[in-house]
Amino acid sequence: MKLDFKIEPPNEKQKLFFLDQHKYVGYGGARGGGKSWALRRKMAMMCLYYPGIKCGIYRRTYPELRNNHVVPLLRELHGIASFNESKKIFKFPNGSVIELCYADNQKDLGQKFQGQEFDILSIDEATQISEEWFAIMKATVRGVNSFPKRIYITCNPGGVGHSWVKRLFIDRSYKDSEDPSEYSFIQALPHDNKALMESDPDYIKSLASLPPKLRAAWLEGSWDIFMGQFFEEFIDDPQHYHDRRYTHVIEPFEIPPRFEIYRSFDWGYSKPFSCDWWAIDTEGRAYLCHQLYGCTGTPDEGIKWAPDKVFSEIARIEREHRWFKDRAIRGVADSAIWASDGGEAIIESADRHGVYFDKSDKTRVAGWMQMHYRLSFGDDGRPMMYFFNTCRHAIRTIPLMQYSQTLPEDLDTSLEDHFCDSCRYFCMTRPISARDAARKERPISDPLDQFERERRTIYNSYGAIRSEV
Repeated sequence: MKLDFKIEPPNEKQKLFFLDQHKYVGYGGARGGGKSWALRRKMAMMCLYYPGIKCGIYRRTYPELRNNHVVPLLRELHGIASFNESKKIFKFPNGSVIELCYADNQKDLGQKFQGQEFDILSIDEATQISEEWFAIMKATVRGVNSFPKRIYITCNPGGVGHSWVKRLFIDRSYKDSEDPSEYSFIQALPHDNKALMESDPDYIKSLASLPPKLRAAWLEGSWDIFMGQFFEEFIDDPQHYHDRRYTHVIEPFEIPPRFEIYRSFDWGYSKPFSCDWWAIDTEGRAYLCHQLYGCTGTPDEGIKWAPDKVFSEIARIEREHRWFKDRAIRGVADSAIWASDGGEAIIESADRHGVYFDKSDKTRVAGWMQMHYRLSFGDDGRPMMYFFNTCRHAIRTIPLMQYSQTLPEDLDTSLEDHFCDSCRYFCMTRPISARDAARKERPISDPLDQFERERRTIYNSYGAIRSEV
């Protein structure tokens, strides 16, 4: 029986990937390079060419596996291969199979790969796994037959596997047990993906507006990144406190009634908590206007508050402070405060004091990207996020944040990241795109008449009003 498998024309980099016959082939190096499509097509073509061959496609989590491979393959192989939902296997009439695998922890990895044998294994987003996991998966590519034995990986800079992927495929630095002639790498950038450029021509603009390190990684495919300050866009320049251009820290001003108010909260357990109030202007710009940071006495004493004390104080602030009283306030908090662990959950104390929260979206990298987008300066010289200079713990800790050494797209969690966690919870409730942050169409306006008013009306760190003389 002749199988009619139609394939869209690949781009030049995908052609190189299809033709590469090295034992270990790396493909990608930037966002939007058409990696998943090429991986699926390569596995399907191998199954059609070699009757009886066994191929595998791995992705770290099942939602990623389903969205990036199961669903597209159901469409692409319709009428060509049958799918066993329980076993996650596509079976071709010639006896070839594509088995789809995932494992997001060590236990799953052992259960799903122990005793497995593949002729060809594809690892999608290989930088999401450690070198130890790669060694375990590599051992499954074996068999006493004449089929080629290969491993295909796709990758972007960043992730827990950044170092080993860079060593093998970019730096080409090999151990005695590794044969350099078995490895090849094909760099694929967004510009190489013509289908993406036609369907989403603004995608390049989104990547180009990222902070320099992320732009270098995700647009230019640079692997020499993720060192130093995490939020390198942040600028605290006292000379510009009265001017909102090219600074993030400003003098406080009176919050108009028409502004929306949000409250974000990160409970620190053994560390300080951070409760933060945000005012949102009519253009969607966020102002951190007030902050309660987990200690008693003077903030530097670092004495921890019990939950009832924390939420009692939050309730008092919102009851008495004229920016907040009689206002609808939307709260968002770390979902961990809903956990009871056999005792009273933190959220029960909050509810008791009338301080209500929604569960936050805790997606870390996406949350950090939202912060990057808001901190970036638009074409009018203004960011989408400001900080009143009275919120000193936010201003103090943002510059301290560094890239993680094990998860380079993430922030180092050993640092004092409580405000930053609270901030990303807020950002995920009001997500914006890179284009929103940079677009030229945004009106250059001063709805608060801030340049005149803020010199007359300024708040000290305790929220008391004072007037300049």
